[in-house]
Amino acid sequence: MSILPLSPLTPMLRKLQRWAALSDPDRAALLDLPHKIRHLAPNQFIVHEGEKAGYSCVLLSGFAVRHKVAGNGGRQILSLHMAGDLVDLQNSLLDVADHNVQAIGRVEAAYIPVEAITALAADHPAVGRAMWRETLVEGSIFRESLLNLGRRDARARTAHFLCEMALRLEAAGLAVRERFELPVTQEQMGDMLGLTSVHVNRTLQSLGADGIIDRRQRDVAIHDWDRLAKTGDFDPAYLHLGGAVPAQTGAAALYGRETVRPDAA
Repeated sequence: MSILPLSPLTPMLRKLQRWAALSDPDRAALLDLPHKIRHLAPNQFIVHEGEKAGYSCVLLSGFAVRHKVAGNGGRQILSLHMAGDLVDLQNSLLDVADHNVQAIGRVEAAYIPVEAITALAADHPAVGRAMWRETLVEGSIFRESLLNLGRRDARARTAHFLCEMALRLEAAGLAVRERFELPVTQEQMGDMLGLTSVHVNRTLQSLGADGIIDRRQRDVAIHDWDRLAKTGDFDPAYLHLGGAVPAQTGAAALYGRETVRPDAA
């Protein structure tokens, strides 16, 4: 494997290499994708529901949330994204966005034309498989979040969320599972877990009082992983963090209201 030059798209390459074994030409083509770098302020929108998508966005740093808003104004956060994630890959095939994606905190993002994404997937099947697996794993995480919301109590939901964040941040190289900084506020956690911010705070305090975690503002230290996982009914299989799949051959071988557009100054 040759050494490729550093690129702003390297976080995306690292992420996709979890899902498929990529050749040097695959990696070079991915890093050579046309893109524009934009810096987003907290609460700026990457995607607005109802917009026609011309770009797919890759997070290079910071965090973003995918969410929908009910008619009564209530927000449900559907997923949280971090560096390396293609936060709207599905928009390369769907004509209109059916949800919002919004920055939390400051974000650096690369906007890639959807035509370039689809051409890359067609010309480099291993990259296409990696992108396909990326969307499938997103679906797996979404199914687990539905189970969390519908069938676990507040304490289990919160413990499960902490376990997931610990492993995802570790896999992204942003933290270690035993200690990490929560990228969300208690209000945002509430919008993810179907709880009020007061309930989230009380539940975190309860986990701390039991000696399972220690929390100072957003800094979380996990003192007893096994108890936290048991409390949260947490099985990491749905995250599919086992590593890249082998290469295949032959027939098996594809709130603020400002949206930051890639052509903005």
